[in-house]
Amino acid sequence: MYSDGSSTTHTGASGVLEGSRRGDSTIQVNDVHKAFGASKVLNGLTVEFADDAITTVLGPSGTGKSVLLKHIVGLLEPDAGAVRVFGQNLWRVSETERFALRKRFGVLFQDGALFGSMNLYDNVAFPLRKHTDKTEDEIRDIVMSHLKEVGLEQALDKAPNEISGGMRKRAGFARALVMRPDVVLFDEPDSGLDPVRTKLLSQLILEMHREHGGTYIVITHDIPTARTVSDYIGVLWKGRMVHYGTADETFGSEDPFVRQFLAGDAVGPLGMD
Repeated sequence: MYSDGSSTTHTGASGVLEGSRRGDSTIQVNDVHKAFGASKVLNGLTVEFADDAITTVLGPSGTGKSVLLKHIVGLLEPDAGAVRVFGQNLWRVSETERFALRKRFGVLFQDGALFGSMNLYDNVAFPLRKHTDKTEDEIRDIVMSHLKEVGLEQALDKAPNEISGGMRKRAGFARALVMRPDVVLFDEPDSGLDPVRTKLLSQLILEMHREHGGTYIVITHDIPTARTVSDYIGVLWKGRMVHYGTADETFGSEDPFVRQFLAGDAVGPLGMD
């Protein structure tokens, strides 16, 4: 049995927003544990993500960042603890209800996760055709609007293998937004990009958030990306959220682990293990 998440500690170190009341946040992760065989990935992770803001989740490789995203969107069930989205415990509702909740999410995967057999237009149109009753004229208006926002309106007929990695990510971003999601999740969107394209993608994330709003959660290893896009930053280590605060608070933190990770120092609590 796992808890219903009825108790949390409202401190910055625990990953809960200071001054927030339980139940206020759209996304709440309460004392979540997850293991794969003998490997324990999440170890009592607790965090309430700030609404209508961009939160970046940082942490060493293998510390559970992508596993956290899969729990938030309901692709993984916790071994213990609770994940609540839009006021619902994801694993206390039916599969049909969970599927309906997922429609309120947009996800940008590392390489865009585009369908290789479809051109960019059909990739972006896919969620609308699959999950709505909109006409093709309505779909075209929406798709072209989003392709224009990400600078791909001239590439709508291109296949994913005909464009660059940065263009694939932008197309994936457009597809993530077409359903007007309340929450957008980014799983290392800057992976494989050079510094210039990483900066351009960061600026695009900011622009799209200003235009559409919503709760954005960005998983990244890139400290400049975190500096550029973040309203809030969570730092994940050994399966727990060891810090959650505003970007200014985080970059000014005196916590030895947070300081070491942000500075990329070899000396500190984070080693090779």
